[in-house]
Amino acid sequence: MNKINGYTEEEATGLIEYIYSGRNAGKTLSYLFETYGRAHSRAKGSVRNYYYALLKKQDDERVRRILAGKDLHAGAVRPFTEEETDEMLRAIFRERAKGYSVRRAIMNAAGGDEKKMLRMQNKYRNLLKKQPERLEKAAKEAGVPAGSEFLQRRLEQEIDALYRRIAGDLRRENEALRAELEKLRKERGGSGSGE
Repeated sequence: MNKINGYTEEEATGLIEYIYSGRNAGKTLSYLFETYGRAHSRAKGSVRNYYYALLKKQDDERVRRILAGKDLHAGAVRPFTEEETDEMLRAIFRERAKGYSVRRAIMNAAGGDEKKMLRMQNKYRNLLKKQPERLEKAAKEAGVPAGSEFLQRRLEQEIDALYRRIAGDLRRENEALRAELEKLRKERGGSGSGE
């Protein structure tokens, strides 16, 4: 079976037909990736990545045939400028200072824009791998420990919250058991049977 980037030719054709029909019906790519992924037991991100990889594989005759007449194309990748990168890091670390995870901080900094969030997330990961000192500097400027100190503090906070939740649950359970025990004592004492 001859595959195209991991999909059979039939699967690739099916995906392109699905995207083409959905786009003509006014659906967003994000929605189409998600629904196609759900229907075919694939992750939304995996479907998205495959779709864009397929669009870039124009040197393959099978791909050109599958895409023929569909007018599907990927927008040009627009890299972050240095200023945009700095502003992005400031926005992320402002959110981190509020106690949010990196993922949530990026989501908040992107203002709910899924495309922007994905770009920011990819840039952040890239910086984490290739320029960790830049992240450390941005975190320090925002007053947020970027490394294990922050993670340790966050973990301690989560543990404290868990203890409080457990203590509250135990207190409520204990009160319920006491009430049940008292009820049983009253029923036993009030039955008048001489067993």
